[in-house]
Amino acid sequence: MTILKNRIEALKKSFSKGLDGYIVADGTNLLYLTGFDGGVRLLVAEDIESIFYVQGVNYEAAKEEAKDCKIELVKRGEDINLKIAKEIERLKLKNVGFDTLDVSIYLKLKKAWNSTELQPHSDLIWELRKVKDETELKYIKKAAEMTSEGAKIASETIKPEVREFEVAAEIEYAMRKLGSDGVAFDSIVVSGVRSAFPHGGCTDKKIQKGDLVVVDIGAKFKYYRADLTRTFVAGKPSAKQTKIYEVVKNAQEKAFENLKAGASGNEIDAIARRIIEKEGYGEYFVHSLGHGVGLEVHESPVLSPESKDVLKPGNVVTVEPGIYIIGFGGFRVEDTVLVEKSKGEKLTKASYTLEAE
Repeated sequence: MTILKNRIEALKKSFSKGLDGYIVADGTNLLYLTGFDGGVRLLVAEDIESIFYVQGVNYEAAKEEAKDCKIELVKRGEDINLKIAKEIERLKLKNVGFDTLDVSIYLKLKKAWNSTELQPHSDLIWELRKVKDETELKYIKKAAEMTSEGAKIASETIKPEVREFEVAAEIEYAMRKLGSDGVAFDSIVVSGVRSAFPHGGCTDKKIQKGDLVVVDIGAKFKYYRADLTRTFVAGKPSAKQTKIYEVVKNAQEKAFENLKAGASGNEIDAIARRIIEKEGYGEYFVHSLGHGVGLEVHESPVLSPESKDVLKPGNVVTVEPGIYIIGFGGFRVEDTVLVEKSKGEKLTKASYTLEAE
């Protein structure tokens, strides 16, 4: 049985909540279950081969690339929602779940049926996607290798008078040369006082001597992503810069040391947050400690004060504490980490040296 077939069968097994069918509409979930990026809907039901609905522009490619499903052409002008509604009626499905649907589509489907219940159950696929299989881990590790090389290039490129977007361009070029399919997200290179903006993007600002530079990057390989942040100084770090950086680095390391199966997302977040709060910087740690990574750069499980997630072997998460002081600068250290039974494994392995080379 193939990996994709296993995923479909696992989804069917989760139908214990009374479901006898399931509509997949989210593009990433479609990719996860079929191996093809470009479908419209997937209908999964007991005792039938899953039906993958694809428009004409992607039909021939889907026949080549999609696995373990029947490919159904959606013709020009054909209403996919009425098409799938008729198929569900033909199959006499009574309780159909779905991952995500626009309200207008939900209402249209409800109106098309007399005796079929439609229920939101995005949790069913998320429970599958949270635990990565061997193929997924292989791809994420490859993306992590490329991302780690990107951080090395960042350290070599960051110098006074170099613009933020030039640093980003060199990083992305290096990752592409290694085989990256593209970036996992828009690269972030923020310098000087802008480094206090966690999602500050990159601009034409010239890096100045002594500037803090936060670099948040990720490569993508076969649709899977990695995520890494390093903080640099363009020149010799000041005593204050070094002190705050060590607080962030220590918080990241202690959280990582406690990352393992059975730990809760809020527990791991609290370990890092307590260290930062003890040093007097608690108000400057303005985001969660981490998030899942896979086909998307932000997935479940989550490491945050509000998280109810309990970690399992095969989860892949970021660990990324930060301190952001407006008018002074920001600090963040982030790695992509695989959760194992009794420990975590860092998949990104770039140097933590504060001074840019």
